Amino acid sequence: QVQLVESGGGLVQAGGSLRLSCAASGSIFRINAMGWYRQAPGKQRELVAHISSGGSIAYADSVKGRFTISRDNAKNTVYLQMNSLKPEDTAVYYCNGAITIQGNLVPYNYWGQGTQVTVSS
Repeated sequence: QVQLVESGGGLVQAGGSLRLSCAASGSIFRINAMGWYRQAPGKQRELVAHISSGGSIAYADSVKGRFTISRDNAKNTVYLQMNSLKPEDTAVYYCNGAITIQGNLVPYNYWGQGTQVTVSS
C-alpha cells in the first residue's frame, strides 16, 4: 500500500509564508503526477497546483505568482511553498499522487490526510 503524509500547515498572519511537504511511502513502483488541493469550509475541494512526472506545472489562477510547487523524486516528496498568504487561502490542504504500486500496471489516485492552513487578517 501507499501512504501520503503531509506536514507544514499551521497558523500564519496575512502576508506570511508556509511550506507544505508531502512524502509518499510504501510499495511504490512509480509516481506520476502529484498535486495539492484545498478545501475550505462549505466549499468544494479545488486544485491548487499540479506537477507531472516530467516537471510540467499548473496553478490555480488564485495562487499564481504566490505559490510554488516542486518535487524531489529521490525522496518521493512534493512541496508547496506558499508566499503572500491571504485569509482566503485558509483551508485544509491535501496532497494527491497518481502512483503505480509494485506489481501493478496502472496508477491509482492516493490522498494524504490533509493539513490545516489558517491565515489570519
